[in-house]
Amino acid sequence: MSNKLIVSASPHIRDCATTSTIMRDVLIALAPAMIAATLIFGFRAILMTAVCVLACIVFEYATERVLGRENTISDLSAAVTGVILSFNLPVQLPIWMAVVGCFFAIVIVKQLFGGIGNNFANPAIAARIFLLLSFSQPMTSWLAVENGKAVEGVFGATPLAQIAAGETANLPSLMDMFLGTRGGCMGETCALALIIGGVYLIWRKVITITIPLSFIGGVFVLSLLFGVDPMYQVLGGGLMIGAFFMATDYTTSPITEKGKIIFGLGCALITMVIRVFGSYPEGVSYSILLMNIVTPHINRMVRNKAFGGVQQ
Repeated sequence: MSNKLIVSASPHIRDCATTSTIMRDVLIALAPAMIAATLIFGFRAILMTAVCVLACIVFEYATERVLGRENTISDLSAAVTGVILSFNLPVQLPIWMAVVGCFFAIVIVKQLFGGIGNNFANPAIAARIFLLLSFSQPMTSWLAVENGKAVEGVFGATPLAQIAAGETANLPSLMDMFLGTRGGCMGETCALALIIGGVYLIWRKVITITIPLSFIGGVFVLSLLFGVDPMYQVLGGGLMIGAFFMATDYTTSPITEKGKIIFGLGCALITMVIRVFGSYPEGVSYSILLMNIVTPHINRMVRNKAFGGVQQ
């Protein structure tokens, strides 16, 4: 019996997972938050999400046609961007503003940098920050939630804004924070739904627990050090959706486990500095964007030594 040595280019070990199967799992993981948003904010949440998904798909298809690239809308990455972006918007935001955000996410942040796998930042996060800077008033107007339902035409502050203003007497209960019956972006309020989705992604091995644990755990510890209530900091704002669904983006987060710990702790530190010392009550999106930018440096700093390589 003769043995043959077959020489081929890497990778030498392949998995059955593809981009489309991974994105499908992400969409499944986002479903509980979609259900919660619909129950709290009504049909408008479905409309906002559907418009963002459709706009992202159309912009991706059109841009790839113009640039002469292969059509990749079947990989579902544009749909995921649309869902996550919609979850980061106030439910009553004008539809045309949401479409502008979709254009920025897909065309400017994703396609002009080479498409999936080449973007320097998470497209949904970059689009949200772009919308915050461009349309600050509508992007920071939140429907009040009473008895588990959003009240049409009645606006109120988010819990983090109340804490930043020193108005802690009328804060929602921790149970309201956990179930999402409070003001905020339509897909970020229900911590329970986001945790269920995050656990599903970990179970499916789409993500590891490293970044979510270091991000959420870092916020909890820093809250104690900064003298603010850690539970409201963990359950408030966009920490849960950021930790499970945005900070874990493959392209813009570190490769190694050590790098992921640094990334998560860096996100936690920037988030808490903005929340406690900044003029804006929320810092999750900014923290993830800034850590996206330094991810290549983290990867170089903690890269594994090649087997048999000489220590530099």
